[in-house]
Amino acid sequence: MRRLFPVTDETAAQTSDVTRGTGDAAVPALSVDRDWTLAELAAAYAYPEPGHGGREPWLRANMVSTLDGAAQHENRSQPISSAADMRIFGTLRALADVVVVGAETVRQEGYRPARAREEFAALREAAGQGPAPAIAVVTASLELDFTLPLFTSPLVPTLILTGAAAAPDRMATAEKAGARVVIAGDGIGIDPARAVQALAGLGHTRLLTEGGPRLLGQLVAAGVLDELCLTVSPMLTAGDAQRIAGGPSVTVPHRFTLASLLEEEGFLFTRYRRT
Repeated sequence: MRRLFPVTDETAAQTSDVTRGTGDAAVPALSVDRDWTLAELAAAYAYPEPGHGGREPWLRANMVSTLDGAAQHENRSQPISSAADMRIFGTLRALADVVVVGAETVRQEGYRPARAREEFAALREAAGQGPAPAIAVVTASLELDFTLPLFTSPLVPTLILTGAAAAPDRMATAEKAGARVVIAGDGIGIDPARAVQALAGLGHTRLLTEGGPRLLGQLVAAGVLDELCLTVSPMLTAGDAQRIAGGPSVTVPHRFTLASLLEEEGFLFTRYRRT
């Protein structure tokens, strides 16, 4: 893996393997193609600290897209991913307090509870986090299989984000299965801004969403997305697969600024922040 942006003095001169970031963590600087450690990836993707361009809560999205804009192939993201993409996927999870995901993605991707990873244990402990992030499922209908491990055996209880008008019997079933229901809207669905604040009220200020496209489209339209980590896969799939964000278009396109760009084996790992 190599860093293409930002270009630092160390990068240009190629005199050092690392440069210092805003905190104490060392971040790889050179454009030399080499293996990065998980610690280096964690430093490169650290959440911005409040007062250094960061807000609390901070919501980032992690998505993958082919060159022709497909977010999936045959209804799954794995075929357009790579080993490096999965390392970043795992790192972003390890940095988050909670992973927010749509119910359809849970069903299609076979979501399981986030697991504790020994290599990130010290980092999470220093940040005051538990052993693994919670999974928060966004659902209006609560039509989920509550016998799955996501609900029966997580390290931390799975959250259900729904509206106040959702079916009471389904909410009761979710809670009986061990999930925690969080009301984040007055109707049957959620209000994205209210969902973000509800999670922050539970102490989850480092938020990560992994989609799917419908959920990401809602977050974009509501203007609550702070950062997009987008992997550009060097593949073409054609077909009619969804883009990374779906739903109605926004009135005025939201402008984001490139924060970093990494590359490995033709895959581009971009990171954009809201201006």
